[in-house]
Amino acid sequence: MLGRKTYTQAEYDHAKEAVDQQLAAYKKLVKAAGATSDPKVSAALEGFEPLFLNNMTMVLDRYFVHRIRPVTGKDGNPLNEVELMTESLLADGVFRANKVIKLDPDESVAKIKFGDKIAMNVAQFERLAQAFFAELEARFL
Repeated sequence: MLGRKTYTQAEYDHAKEAVDQQLAAYKKLVKAAGATSDPKVSAALEGFEPLFLNNMTMVLDRYFVHRIRPVTGKDGNPLNEVELMTESLLADGVFRANKVIKLDPDESVAKIKFGDKIAMNVAQFERLAQAFFAELEARFL
């Protein structure tokens, strides 16, 4: 597929709804598991959270993977932050810079430092998803 300069409102709405539904289902699971005092359940959720949310970060990227650099820019905006995170997660999970995008981790949404293992939590993912969709809407709709 060729690069995209725009996305439709329907594409945007579908992706946002799907991400929101998955996050809501995860929160419902956490709430239900919190009703038990079983330490195995707590440990399982603790281990699952970063795996699930790292994958959800890649889902954000995938819905709009063909966005083009002239529209996304080279700055450290949330679209580019998600792109760098996805590249890193697909490699070894360690957050890495690249030669094109100028991201300052201190100014980023997730605040993950280069060289750190990516392990997203709910608060980070919610901030990142909200910023990602806002930036996408501003630049591509």
